[in-house]
Amino acid sequence: MAKVLVPLANGFEEIEAVSIIDVLRRAEIEVVVAALDSNKLVTGANGIKIEADTSIPNVDVDSLDMVVLPGGWGGTHALADDENVQTILKHMDEKGKNIGAICAAPFALNKAGVLKEKYTCYPSVENDIAKEGYMGDASMVVEDQNVMTSRGPGTALCFGLSIVKKLKGEETYNMLKEGLLATYCE
Repeated sequence: MAKVLVPLANGFEEIEAVSIIDVLRRAEIEVVVAALDSNKLVTGANGIKIEADTSIPNVDVDSLDMVVLPGGWGGTHALADDENVQTILKHMDEKGKNIGAICAAPFALNKAGVLKEKYTCYPSVENDIAKEGYMGDASMVVEDQNVMTSRGPGTALCFGLSIVKKLKGEETYNMLKEGLLATYCE
């Protein structure tokens, strides 16, 4: 079974985190939700609290197939500043394992040095990333090598489904896409 880490920090974007976790679990992908520290109750940008499964220091990185970062400015900056998260991103990239980020979170990938040439993110965040290759609204999801990025809350279902396609294949992707009535996803 594929295993994906979704790290959460205070200020995360709730729609993105919950959509990704939900879609992946519907596809029978194991999702590990991890807080940055031992306080497993994490508060999103809009005041919604989610209890993490564990904390980042307890995650067995070698057992992961992918790490996916939800956005939200507060959460993104915390992920970008967290030494453990940055180390995980670098380790995953060195191993050629999949990495994903949505909304503002490509900022944290860039800080780790793992963001590839082509990427997308929430409009205006590309100015903070200050890296060539921003694809704008050309696609809801942009893939470049082992890194997948998406634009924001409105693209979260499509992003989750793209992760499913990558980890579980076309058949599971199509079944979920149809069941979620997300036929607008590419």
